[in-house]
Amino acid sequence: MSVTSIPVQIADPINAQILAVSEDRVQGFQREPLQEIARLSGVELPMVIERIQAMLRAGTIRRVRQTLLATNLAQGALVAWEVSQEQLDAAFDYMFQKDPFSGHVVTRSTDAASPGSTYKLWTTLKVPQGFSLTKHCEFLAAKTGARKFVLLPAKRLFALGVGHVRRKGMEPGSRADAPAEVQEVSIVTLNDLEWRVLVALKREFEVDELTPNLWEARAKEAGVPIETFFEVAETMNRRRIIGRFSTFLEHVKQLSTGEQVTRYNALFHWAVPVGREIEAGREVGRHHIMTHAYWREGGPEFRDVNVMGVAHGTEKTAVLAHKAAIDAHLREAGMEISYTNVFWGGRSEIKPSEISPFAYRDWCLANGLDSEKMSA
Repeated sequence: MSVTSIPVQIADPINAQILAVSEDRVQGFQREPLQEIARLSGVELPMVIERIQAMLRAGTIRRVRQTLLATNLAQGALVAWEVSQEQLDAAFDYMFQKDPFSGHVVTRSTDAASPGSTYKLWTTLKVPQGFSLTKHCEFLAAKTGARKFVLLPAKRLFALGVGHVRRKGMEPGSRADAPAEVQEVSIVTLNDLEWRVLVALKREFEVDELTPNLWEARAKEAGVPIETFFEVAETMNRRRIIGRFSTFLEHVKQLSTGEQVTRYNALFHWAVPVGREIEAGREVGRHHIMTHAYWREGGPEFRDVNVMGVAHGTEKTAVLAHKAAIDAHLREAGMEISYTNVFWGGRSEIKPSEISPFAYRDWCLANGLDSEKMSA
């Protein structure tokens, strides 16, 4: 089959079969991740490689990479920014184009004026160990004209995995038999060898790098034998530093095929009783629709919400039906919800946050900053 005749639509049955696995089911570090996708999807390896290459080339898949549990590698937070409407687009562009430490950059709005609705720009931010999130945000605020910002670091994680394709058509209220596991947030220190392997491990794959032995070239890049590369990666996996091997689709942008993976990106807020955040987070995180669920403290700006999560869908009514089902489940579990809200995503760009301390020092130098004064 010629390159131009290989189907690249997400609706193609074979592509859908592959993507239902490759988005978020290959967890941790795998020595042969493409073979694992083949095994779990039931599609032969040569076709898995051919289809992922074709979708990446066409832009249906925006990137293929080994993800990291960056919350365990760098100080991080969700950041809400209060930016005037006139400066919103320019601030968005700066965060996305000029700050390698900002990952998700999303404009958000609420259906009505409500606590926190003046915060129109939301980003995820990571700064390497030893540096200050607050100082970094103060620099970004000065550059973008942001009036205020609120740092919302995760205290616990309950769900983290996208999987848009396998979530299509999911019934509201669909959930696991047991509450979600609690993932602790604890910073891990790496040595020089581990950083070399990690930097090579996390870099996005180009089309021609997607081969059955895709880690061999990365081991050479890190300057280590392949067995050493595997051993270091597997040690980091056991230390809960490694996330998943994943193919990433665009969230809301229309693809070259004319398809849209999702249309609505909703950030849910709940205020639950103090002391019951973990219990509530586990109940939220067990719902299959949730791509992310966290314990984050919103503070008075957001009416003291303490559990947040993200869900996606192609219809707004369906997303709200999922939200209503989760609300009902929380109340059935005896959880009082004193306040809740939905922040709808608008313009959106996503890139991996840089977490290397070496890259941070280079960035400081390029921006005329003394890296020592940016320390925590």
